[in-house]
Amino acid sequence: MSLSTAVLRAVPGAFILNSGIGKLGMPAETAQGLQGMAAQGVPPLGRLTPEQFAKFLSYGEIAVGASLLLPFVPTRVAGLGLAAFSGSMVSMYLRTPGMTEPDGVRPTQDGTPIAKDSWLLAIAAALLLSKGRGSAKA
Repeated sequence: MSLSTAVLRAVPGAFILNSGIGKLGMPAETAQGLQGMAAQGVPPLGRLTPEQFAKFLSYGEIAVGASLLLPFVPTRVAGLGLAAFSGSMVSMYLRTPGMTEPDGVRPTQDGTPIAKDSWLLAIAAALLLSKGRGSAKA
């Protein structure tokens, strides 16, 4: 694995893994608030109970973060996981009222923390487009 690929995987991987661990045991009220926003971008998430959503979110973040950090996980597989995760965040950002300016793209003050996840989508694209056969050696 090249140094540039290792950096592209390690930095978001550590951040996302830490975020997922921090969400373990999330109170139902907190989960319900996050679920309401998440369902804007991925409507089927609204069908889960807050407890189910909390587990889905925390375990999902742990899985994506770990896949990025573990060198034996092929780069393209880790990139696909990151693309799914960050794509859902960008979708939520674009579909949630009040997150964007009237042009529908530029973030409002409230949207800036979520809009930054577009960087994760760019990292995912870089991992998916990296040279090699999609192995950990790519």
